[in-house]
Amino acid sequence: MNPIDTLFHRLRHQGRKAFIPFLTAGDPDVAGTVVLAHALAGAGADLLELGFPYSDPIADGPVIQASYTRVLERGFRLDDAFSCGRQLAGEAMPRVAMVSFSLIHRRGPDAFLARAAEAGFSGAIVPDLPWDESEELARLAAARDFKLIQLVTPTTPRERARRIAALSTGFVYCVSVAGITGERDRLPAELLEQLTWLRKETDLPLCVGFGVSRPEHVRMLREVADGVIVGSAVVRLLEGADGERLPQAAAAVGRLVESLSAAL
Repeated sequence: MNPIDTLFHRLRHQGRKAFIPFLTAGDPDVAGTVVLAHALAGAGADLLELGFPYSDPIADGPVIQASYTRVLERGFRLDDAFSCGRQLAGEAMPRVAMVSFSLIHRRGPDAFLARAAEAGFSGAIVPDLPWDESEELARLAAARDFKLIQLVTPTTPRERARRIAALSTGFVYCVSVAGITGERDRLPAELLEQLTWLRKETDLPLCVGFGVSRPEHVRMLREVADGVIVGSAVVRLLEGADGERLPQAAAAVGRLVESLSAAL
């Protein structure tokens, strides 16, 4: 069984929800990413979303965009992202890649999936690949039991959302707000209505991301979602976190994760 399926099966049996933090691969460097990932697991993270740096991200806000720029300016390459995954081989926490289809296409879909699976990734989120153009990648991923996680946004028409949920594997990534990633003061009340509707359409776990950054956000979602995804709030703590500052940044990230995962 794929580790993502195993995780959500266990959490459902325990009556728990998944806390899913995001890290940019290579921020501040490969070794630092590995240190931070272990810190996240120790603080209560259940699954790690690892962003593959890309020069033109389609959905990321300024905090994550800045982290991608930092990493790329240091000469980071796709193989370095795979190296991050490989160095976490002993960590029980499953990993999924947040990756532009441009990177997959450049490597070749089958070659990319083979390399990602070898590096310990259990699935991928490809935000710039529309569901109705993802049939080939979905077929190749299914042959490897590699999850292709699809996104549903607040503006997705319900018939389209139904089809996206049917094609998704692993879990459905439910975008909380229209727009890009980033911390928000509050989440829209209509999000709860959408999640309640989606729950009737699919048995897959529903995990909410974009804008989740505070314990009150998590408490709002914990009765209707199967997991929460936190990115910008984590990445913001890593700005300038290289060299001697890494332990302090890891400790700050750990405290944030503990406060948010406790709210679940």
